[in-house]
Parts: sequence; C-alpha cells; structure tokens
Amino acid sequence: MKLELDTDKFLKQYWQQKPLLIRNAVPNFVPPIDANELAGLAMEDEIESRIIETHTDNWSLQHGPFKEADFSRDLPWTLLVQSVDLYVQEVAELLQLVAFIPNWRVDDVMVSYAVNGGSVGPHYDNYDVFLLQGEGTRQWRLGQTCDSSSALLPNDDLRILDHFDCYEEYTLGPGDILYMPPGVAHWGIAQGECTTFSLGFRAPRVNDMLSRQVDELLEQIDPEDFYTDVGLSPAQRAGEIRDEDLQRATRVLQAAIEHSASQRWFGELLTEPGYTNEVIEEEVAQGLELLKGELSLVTLLPGSKLAWRECGGHIEVYANGDAMDYPASVLPMLVRLCGEHALYGSALAQASANDACLDLLAHLLNLSCIAIE
Repeated sequence: MKLELDTDKFLKQYWQQKPLLIRNAVPNFVPPIDANELAGLAMEDEIESRIIETHTDNWSLQHGPFKEADFSRDLPWTLLVQSVDLYVQEVAELLQLVAFIPNWRVDDVMVSYAVNGGSVGPHYDNYDVFLLQGEGTRQWRLGQTCDSSSALLPNDDLRILDHFDCYEEYTLGPGDILYMPPGVAHWGIAQGECTTFSLGFRAPRVNDMLSRQVDELLEQIDPEDFYTDVGLSPAQRAGEIRDEDLQRATRVLQAAIEHSASQRWFGELLTEPGYTNEVIEEEVAQGLELLKGELSLVTLLPGSKLAWRECGGHIEVYANGDAMDYPASVLPMLVRLCGEHALYGSALAQASANDACLDLLAHLLNLSCIAIE
C-alpha cells in the first residue's frame, strides 16, 4: 500500500508547515475495521478509549472501557480508540501509506467513530497527523495557528479552543486524506455516521531530549574537568560577571557536547515503547531454542520500537529503549525487519546463516521485541 504523492514536494512545502488535502488518496478504500468492531475494542480493559459528547457550547469526556449501553446517547458523540494498530494488523498496514516518514516518528493509529454531528471540538495538536476518511463523510474546518498561549475553554478534561477562526472547509469521503501539521487549529464534524483513521507522528519534546543528552554527558565527563579561562582580561569592577565570562563558559560546555563519545541517548529515547510487552520466560526460552535450528518466521511484536544508526563501520541498534552495537552485516536484516515488521523466506534464511544476525535476534527476543516461529 503506497500513497500516490510527490513526497519530495510534500516534505519541502507541507510537512510541519501547512495542511494538504489529498483527494482519493486511497482509491476504493475499504476500511479495515468498522464501527461495531471498534466498539468491541473500546469495551476491552487494556485498550485506551474515550467518548466525547457534544453539548450546545461545550464538550464532555468519558473514558473507557465502555459497556454496550454507553453507545446509545441523545446528544451527538464521538468514540476514539487509541493505538488500534497494536491490535488489528490491517490497521497497522495503513502506515505503509506514509512510509516515507521515518518510522521512528510513528506514534499510533487512532480510529474514531462519530454519529451525525459528532465532534471533538475545535482544537490543535502538537504532532503531525494524516486523517484518512473511512466510512461516511466528515467536514473539516481549518483555522488559525496556535501554541501554548492560545486560550482554551475552561474544561479540565479537554483542550478545546476558546476562539476559532475558520479559513478553509473540506468535506472528506472514503479514501480522502487531510494532512495536518502541528499547531494548526482544526474542527471535524461528522455528516452522518462515519469513521476516521488518524495516522499520528509524534516528535520528542525538546526538554526530554536535553535531559537525556545531559544525563549521558554527565556519565562521560571527567569530574576533574573544570572551567578554564586562559587569556583572562583584568577585572574592572568587583563582583561582576562579564559577558566574556559567560561566553567562555558557553564555549566550554559546547566543547564538552561536541567531544562526547556517544550519542545513544537519542535512539534510546525514541524507541522507548508506550506499551510494554511482558517478557514471558518460557516463550523466550523456546525462541532461543528455535534460533539454533530452522526458523520459519520472525515478527516484530505490536508496540515494539526498533531503530538503528550507522556509525563508524558498525551499527547501533535501538530496541525498546535499549542500545547495542553490531557489525554492519546485520543491516540488511534490520532494514527488512523495520520496514516489513517480519522476516521470512530467503531474507530469514540469509539472516539465519549470519552469527551476528542470530545474536541480534536473540537480543531482540530477550527484550520482548520480536516473536519467533
């Protein structure tokens, strides 16, 4: 499944900059899950779900799990189910439409169902999202650019904008996609019953990145390294911290960052899973035994995060927040596993003949990142 799109043009002109409507992006689209199946997921304890009800001038929120009676309401309402890609393989495959975005940026695929007039209200997101229309139609109103200073309605549960300026309106039908960058206000309203698939791409927070980098730097820096001020100019006023002193301190810190031996913090942060797969010792033991013989299938477990970085002739592999070094010979297997979430046939046979690949598979198995058959 591939999106017919000029990806270079999209990334240069639209990605994280402005919305883009893609008509008939998925021709003859047949949604991989319908409203009844979505409601069934929302009744499960372990699955995150919400119902947002539309009132005259406000919205209310209820968290799942739900019962069948919760789906019968007098006011317009919307059901939202998070991370449906973890539970329905066909939903996960929708991410292949946007495989030109680095897959370590993938957050999840949220699926929503709404009755006529159902809406989550005017809001903005801090992440990129491709809104793929499933069944029925939904009107999307696009508004102003927002940030943390934008006024919100006094609602403890929802982040609904207090003010919304509508600049454009689109009505999406099955197979249409609307790309929304972070910070742009939007307001979707169901026209009859409908479903929408939200392919979300989240970026790490800058404060989290800085915290991780500093933590790693502190582990590497010699505690006997001190601030230096060779070439110091004479003090003129007692007690003054001069601009030149601050500039020198900044250069010392920049030098420490530039000469750090490792940059693993980034990959470790990006691959920390939102949902942790339980390590079942018996399954790990069985998988390790299978690695000694013939393998038929290796699959990346739903919710697992896997990425890699090529550096200095070796490969840093990041899996579920862990980092390990491997020789470059594991790269073809890694690319296939990251792209297709599975190894089988000739690709698996080639990997099985490589000791480094087998070591990596054993490591991923112990991290509950893969399943082996």
